Amino acid sequence: MNKVKVSTLARKMNLENLTGKLDLEKTFITSPDINRPALQFAGFWDYYDPSRIQIVGLVEYVYLQKMDPERRTSMYRDFVEKGTPGIIFARSQYPDEELLRLAEDAGIPILLTEQSTSIITAEVIRWLHVQLAPMISIHGVLVDVYGEGVLITGESGIGKSEAAIELIKRGHRLVSDDVVEIRKVSDDSLIGSAPEITRHFIELRGIGIIDVKTLFGVECVKNTQAIDLVIQLEDWRKETEYDRMGIEDQYIEYLGNKVVCHHLPVRPGRNLAIIVEAAAVNHRQKKMGYNAAYELYQRVQDNLTRREKDEPDEFFY
Repeated sequence: MNKVKVSTLARKMNLENLTGKLDLEKTFITSPDINRPALQFAGFWDYYDPSRIQIVGLVEYVYLQKMDPERRTSMYRDFVEKGTPGIIFARSQYPDEELLRLAEDAGIPILLTEQSTSIITAEVIRWLHVQLAPMISIHGVLVDVYGEGVLITGESGIGKSEAAIELIKRGHRLVSDDVVEIRKVSDDSLIGSAPEITRHFIELRGIGIIDVKTLFGVECVKNTQAIDLVIQLEDWRKETEYDRMGIEDQYIEYLGNKVVCHHLPVRPGRNLAIIVEAAAVNHRQKKMGYNAAYELYQRVQDNLTRREKDEPDEFFY
C-alpha cells in the first residue's frame, strides 16, 4: 500500500506545524481523499474514515467557537480518539489550545495554512491522488516531445538513451532514463516520473553517467509527464511485416489503462530521434482530429471511384 509522510505534505503545501513536539516523518497518509468534519463536530460519526486528512474551514471553525465549552471539550476528545493522519486549519484560523494539547497527546499533527478552504482542499486532493496512485516501475526512457509524453521502451543497449540525448539536443525534455515510475491517476491518465535517486541522469554505454540538468540546462528536464505514446524499439527482422499505413492504432496496457503503441524497428542509418519526433507530432495531430493514413486511404478510394466512372462502356457486337 502506498503512503505519504505528513512532513512531505507539509513541505509541499507550505503548512505550519502547530504540534511541534510531534515528528511528522513518522506519521503517514494512506488515503488520497479528505474530509471536512462538520458532521463529526455535530456528533454524527457514521461512515467516518480515520485514514483521511481533516480540513477545518470557516464554517467548521465558527461552529466550534459557538459551541458550549463542555460540549466542545467532549467533542475534541471524541475527535482525537477516532484518529486521523492530520488536521489542517485553513484561512490562518488558529485552533484552541485544548485541541492542540489533546491532538499532541494522541499523536495527531495539526497544521495551519493561510490559503482558503477550497484552494487547499483542491490542492491536497490533487497532490495526494498522484502520490498515492497505483504505481509500477518499468525499464525505459520518458521524454516530453512537443508536449507529448513519449515512453521509449526496448531491450538494454538498443539505443533508448542515445535517442533521448538526441531529442534533448533538439530542444525536448527528459523526464526519466532507465527506470520510469508510472502512476495511474485516473482511468484515462498515466503520469510518469523518475525515481528521486536517478532523476535528471542518463547512462550512456562507453561514456558513463551524465547529468542532463547540468550539461544541457534546467530547461531540458522535467519532473513529471503524462504518458501519451509508447514507442517500442526492436531489432530489425527481415521476415517481420511492419505496419506501413498506421490506420489502426495498436495499444499497450499499463495498470489497466491503454496507451497507443508503435513498434519501431532499429537498423543502422535510421535516425531514431527524428522518427520519435514525427511519431509524437503525428499522434498529436490525430488527437486534434486529423489522420494522415486515413486521408491517404480516402484519396486512393476517391481516385479509384473516379477511374471507374471514366472507363468507357464495353460494346458487344
